[in-house]
Amino acid sequence: MSTLRFRAITETLNRKPIFIEEKERRSNLFGQNVFNENAMRQYLTKEAFNAVRNAHEYGTKIPRELADHISTGMKEWAISKGVTHYTHWFQPLTGATAEKHDAFFETTSNGSAIEKFGGGQLVQQEPDASSFPSGGIRNTFEARGYTAWDPTSPAFIIGTTLCIPTVFVSYTGEALDYKTPLLKALSAVDEAATAVAKYFDKNVTKVQATLGWEQEYFLIDSALATSRPDLMMTGRTLLGHTSAKGQQLEDHYFGSIPTRVLNYMRDLERECMLLGIPVKTRHNEVAPNQFELAPIFEESNLAVDHNSLLMDVMAKVAERHNFVVLFHEKPFKGVNGSGKHNNWSLATNTGVNLLGPGSTPMSNLQFLTFFINTIKAMNDNEELIRASIASASNDHRLGANEAPPAIISVFIGEQLTKVLDNLENVTKGKLSPQEKTDLKLNIVGKIPEILLDNTDRNRTSPFAFTGNKWEFRAVGSKANCANPMTVLNTIVAKQLKEFKVAVDALIKEKKMKKDDAIFNVLREYIKESKRILFEGDGYSEAWEKEAKKRKLSNHKTTPEALKAKVSMKNISLFKEMGIMTEVESKARYEIEVEEYTKRIQIEGRVLGDIARNHVIPTAIKYQSVVVNNVKGLKEIYGGGFTKMAEQQLEIIEAISDHIEKINQGVTQMTEERKKANNLDDFEKAAKAYCDKVKPLFDEIRYHCDKLELLVDDELWPLTKYRELLFTK
Repeated sequence: MSTLRFRAITETLNRKPIFIEEKERRSNLFGQNVFNENAMRQYLTKEAFNAVRNAHEYGTKIPRELADHISTGMKEWAISKGVTHYTHWFQPLTGATAEKHDAFFETTSNGSAIEKFGGGQLVQQEPDASSFPSGGIRNTFEARGYTAWDPTSPAFIIGTTLCIPTVFVSYTGEALDYKTPLLKALSAVDEAATAVAKYFDKNVTKVQATLGWEQEYFLIDSALATSRPDLMMTGRTLLGHTSAKGQQLEDHYFGSIPTRVLNYMRDLERECMLLGIPVKTRHNEVAPNQFELAPIFEESNLAVDHNSLLMDVMAKVAERHNFVVLFHEKPFKGVNGSGKHNNWSLATNTGVNLLGPGSTPMSNLQFLTFFINTIKAMNDNEELIRASIASASNDHRLGANEAPPAIISVFIGEQLTKVLDNLENVTKGKLSPQEKTDLKLNIVGKIPEILLDNTDRNRTSPFAFTGNKWEFRAVGSKANCANPMTVLNTIVAKQLKEFKVAVDALIKEKKMKKDDAIFNVLREYIKESKRILFEGDGYSEAWEKEAKKRKLSNHKTTPEALKAKVSMKNISLFKEMGIMTEVESKARYEIEVEEYTKRIQIEGRVLGDIARNHVIPTAIKYQSVVVNNVKGLKEIYGGGFTKMAEQQLEIIEAISDHIEKINQGVTQMTEERKKANNLDDFEKAAKAYCDKVKPLFDEIRYHCDKLELLVDDELWPLTKYRELLFTK
């Protein structure tokens, strides 16, 4: 066994669990390290407190003089908790979070020192933007960028640093982050949904998009993980034969949580409570060493911030427990990958879930309005939705046995399908009193009963209705939720605007009553959106053929899927809704395509290195052992040794064949990589990496994995799946 692998396994086996005692109530811990309403009431003046609350509720600007009061109160609160530094915490287009720490400490002219943090430092900072992706928005030498405080997401403390959530924009105003377009999309859906909700309740003045994410992840012992160069460099295993025991016994899902993992979870949950992240659920997932945690629903912007923060905290807490967290969508071949299901809904300021039925026909008509409009939005924008979850890592997961396919479809269950069928058959135009009565009593009125009994689930559906919310299941575990949530809220906002225009036109021009107008428009939407509804097996060839007939897209790779982001239709959509300019849309497309290329490039380099510097030398070493064995047999048995050494000779030949194929594959991959690197066009480079470089990974891996089964376990240099996935 290689020295590194031996040390890793020995260190892992000698681990002693870190026991976490939970003496404090979670409710007492919740939000202690957050500058929330309780902290603001204690440290801010009434005027300053109201300014922050109004900015959060109504989007009003905070006067500069009040910003100084707020910063002083925030500083005093932070210092009382041992904080020494502050940072503007933002989410650039790298996919990670970013922060630059500055001390409160400043010197004065008389040689003394003070703690200083003014309104200007709170509201705006000027970090160096030159090393962040910009998609050609600015040149490298144009390094100026601005972070600006987002008062809708409260400041929080990590260690001894006060973190202030901010947006990140270029010198010329273009968004360089995930948060800015998300905030605009949330504002758009608020405006559009509020206008429609007023059909049913005049008291509605605000609608919030809510989000509840479900974060799946793998935990691997840190010593074992660091013994695998591919895991450390790419987040996934580029080779490795599947273990004899994987997930086929189905004994891990919802099983008893291992003690060491449970202690990690307890420690993590305590940190989450302090940061105001309302985590509630924890359990084993399907694959060995795979787990999930999920929070209570929150307003979408805060939920996105909390998920980004959570992934940072998970990695830090994992270090304390000698774990490495893997967020890659498919870190191991042959077992389930990880997703991040985004559960989305709309809630009014009056406390109503617009995607939940009520006790009256009117509230159920409201439910149907938002339910059907969401389906229509998905139908009209399925390519853009697919693009919103495209990435090099998620390509490995989509279409596998535990994840939805690349074809976007909507699942609503058999009972709700019947409801839509009944609505479709409603007479066009003004309804008779009898039709209205039948409709409300027999169709609309029975929706709560239908949802109560409708327990259908379809794990192959990318977008499924689950009772009072939509579950966007195709989102990858590494993803920043802001990307798909920006798209989803934008398309729903656009659809609701069009719906209101259509309904108002029927009321004004056709003199229809409000209910008649709503039913007529919904009836047409049902007809127009039928192609997106699918209840069957999303993995079947029959569905792929049927989807093609329905003219649904089937973009199986990221370079292919991302093109939807820069279609004229979608550039116009974002521009019309005030979410992104054409420059911003094209810049993000370029950034995501180039990121895809770079990730495949890194994986190719790492795979080539492991294959030639680890696998082949080890195979040759073992082959030499077998050759010497054959030589010994020949010395003993002379001419009759051939029959005695028949199996050994086959092993020698098999090793030589695999070595040859690996070497040829790496050589070809390197040449294809060089060709791709010489392409000036970023789209052509991505396509070359996708079509020419990436397919060689599987061929190289196949022969490496075969050698893993042939070579003496004592010699094999890489920690194996059975060790990575089954060490507690």
